[in-house]
Amino acid sequence: MTKVEFYQQLNVQVAAIISDENDLIANMANISAILFEQLSEVNWAGFYRVLDNQLVLGPFQGKVACIRIPIGTGVCGTTVSTKQTQRISDVHQFSGHIACDASSNAEIVIPVNFNNEVIAVLDIDSVAFDRFDQEDQQGLETLVKLLEQTLVNNDSKSNKSSSK
Repeated sequence: MTKVEFYQQLNVQVAAIISDENDLIANMANISAILFEQLSEVNWAGFYRVLDNQLVLGPFQGKVACIRIPIGTGVCGTTVSTKQTQRISDVHQFSGHIACDASSNAEIVIPVNFNNEVIAVLDIDSVAFDRFDQEDQQGLETLVKLLEQTLVNNDSKSNKSSSK
């Protein structure tokens, strides 16, 4: 199976699990579990939520993690401030990297957007240097879009029910 086919299959699985669920935390928890189980050479997969102008640990799989990260700091905080995916082949070369787990060598962080604001990030760490490539980035960005779509769908449902 090619990497593109792997992500297509993974995203079908994620969509089936989260499409009818409106709880963001529950969806983040299941996505974290799926990613941790199915991605090779990954030692951490999860979310940080933007709360009170900082990142706060959300659902994840892996070792104990940093609880709070200032926006603009580390790979996760940089993702929020730039609103762009960060794909880091060697985290030890990333200025300001926050080492929650010393065995992490590569990282990809994708912003989760709602109403044109970053509300969370998907963070995945790997023990392998240069673990994430463009195909990983595209597949994971598609996965995040599936999560964002549940937020849009739930928002439109709540707007319809509140206008009745």
